[in-house]
Amino acid sequence: MEQRLQKLMAQAGIASRRESEEMIRNGRVKVNGRLAHIGDKADPEKDRIEVDGRKLAQPESQFIYIALNKPKGVLSSTEDEMEQGRQTVRDLIDLPGHLYPVGRLDKQSEGLMLITNDGQLAHRLTHPRYGHEKTYRVDIEGDIHPAQLEQWRQGVILDGRLTAPVRITVLEQFPDLTRLEIVMREGRKRQIRRIAAEFGHPVLKLKRLRIGPLQLGNLPPGKWRYLKPQEVAALRQAATGKKTNKPTNKPTNKPSSPHQRGKS
Repeated sequence: MEQRLQKLMAQAGIASRRESEEMIRNGRVKVNGRLAHIGDKADPEKDRIEVDGRKLAQPESQFIYIALNKPKGVLSSTEDEMEQGRQTVRDLIDLPGHLYPVGRLDKQSEGLMLITNDGQLAHRLTHPRYGHEKTYRVDIEGDIHPAQLEQWRQGVILDGRLTAPVRITVLEQFPDLTRLEIVMREGRKRQIRRIAAEFGHPVLKLKRLRIGPLQLGNLPPGKWRYLKPQEVAALRQAATGKKTNKPTNKPTNKPSSPHQRGKS
């Protein structure tokens, strides 16, 4: 199927669509030996696409990597299994083909989700043995006691098993609300919400800011963007790392300002 060259280049991880357009304008792209122009289309299965004299890689060009800011109230699955007309993350991405989320966020949670068709990478990023870090910003009800936070950090019994250690930083604290940053490698179902409720401080708001090296940044709720080549490379590197069981003590990187892409 023919697609615009800048889209094929972005899917192949060469550059963003905007950067790819600039490469086409600068005469760095050819299709079947002829210089490409803005607006040209090609079929990667039939046409030879070259960037700087190198053929666009296959099947790498078939992989799609998307960062999505899931809004509250949207299902993190690809379809509404209960057929109640509920919106899913797949509804927010106007692309054809089989795309699926890497991991989940419950319906009332929001924030960063990775959407892809790269099954091998998805498996390594979600399998418990690899223990990739995820960062959450969490508002809980009330003024939680430091002793409870310390117990949460060390681990609590959930479903008959002790949870893995986590890093918790108190960002703000008021009589009726405490704002936390939680960095964890484990991801049991509704884990943060269940532990907070067990301590008597129900979650008011939960937002995921980071998955491994991938940052949410300033991507607006409901919007999505293609990952940059360096982000894809960083995820692949993280996915091939050695297994680990404890969070590191490295501080969370500040989010960058990603190029936004999504349905308006």
